[in-house]
Order: sequence, then structure tokens, then C-alpha cells
Amino acid sequence: MNTGLVSARYASALLKFATKTGNEEVVYRQVLALHHSLSSVQKLRELIDNPMGLPDKMKFGLLVSALGKEEMADELQRFIRLVMKNRRTKFLRFMFVSFIIQYRDAHNIKFSRLITAVPAPELEDRLKRIIRERKGDSVIFEHRIDPGIIGGFIIEIDGFRLDASTATQLKSVRRQFIEKNRRIV
Repeated sequence: MNTGLVSARYASALLKFATKTGNEEVVYRQVLALHHSLSSVQKLRELIDNPMGLPDKMKFGLLVSALGKEEMADELQRFIRLVMKNRRTKFLRFMFVSFIIQYRDAHNIKFSRLITAVPAPELEDRLKRIIRERKGDSVIFEHRIDPGIIGGFIIEIDGFRLDASTATQLKSVRRQFIEKNRRIV
């Protein structure tokens, strides 16, 4: 069975249903929260993925409680129940990822990673503005601090990576210096 195909079809159905009911933004936010919970809490992921573990009613309760105090959208409840009824629970995380990707594509939202040595909210705002002006797309940044890059930044967007970090530039200079010295000897 093709996991990607199954996941994409279910995610597409959820997106169409949520769009039809006008509740797609709430469903998107809740799917993001559930995906984050399933990705970060290994025990929860194991309980949900295991077909012989807990009964579906308990799995559903765990997913509802993973949202915290927020009430799960009706569309998402019906979707999860359908997934459980069709015995596709082990694909739920993949369905959530596929839904997130499809939602972002439909709303021209780009996901980007920004890595800096120190917090740089001005840089993030400037990059968002540049991307919005040139592409007309919204941008969601995952901003990570990594002192190992020394200075500058690394940005990844749509499969492209721009490495303008001081650490990379120093490595490049070092490599050039070594190459020149090899020729001399």
C-alpha cells in the first residue's frame, strides 16, 4: 500500500470538507497542534499507531485531550473517526503532514527555516517583507538559534538553502588556504 497516496487522498478530503464548511483555518491550526503532539510525544505516537493497543474510543480521547482546552472542530472529529473506522490510524501522522502541505499550497504560505547565531527579529521581518513583495506569498518562519554559525544566517525556503553564515565563510577561506598551500609544496 502506498502510504503517501493514501495520506494525500485523506488529507485532500479533509481540506475540501473543511473548506466547504468554512472552518479550514481552525482545522489547520488543530491539525498543526496534533501533529506537533504526535511528533514530540513518543508514547502518544506509539499508542495511536499501534493497531492492537488501545480501542479506538480511547485513542480518540487521547487526540482530543492533546488539543488541551480547545474543543476539537467537528470536521476534524468526523475525519479522525473515519480514519479509525477504516483502520488507517497508523497513517494519521502522514495524513496530518499532507494536510498541512496542501493547506499551505492552497493559501500560498511558504515554510522557511531561519538559523541565526543570536535572536534576530528584525532580520526575520525583513526577509518576510522581501518574500511577500517578490512572490506575493506569506511566510512562516521556524527560527532557530545556533551559536555554532558564529554570525550571519542560514535560510531554507522551498528546498533552497542560502548559507550566509560566518562559520561557512571561514570554512571556505580555510579550504582555499589549504588548497593554495598544497600547490606550493
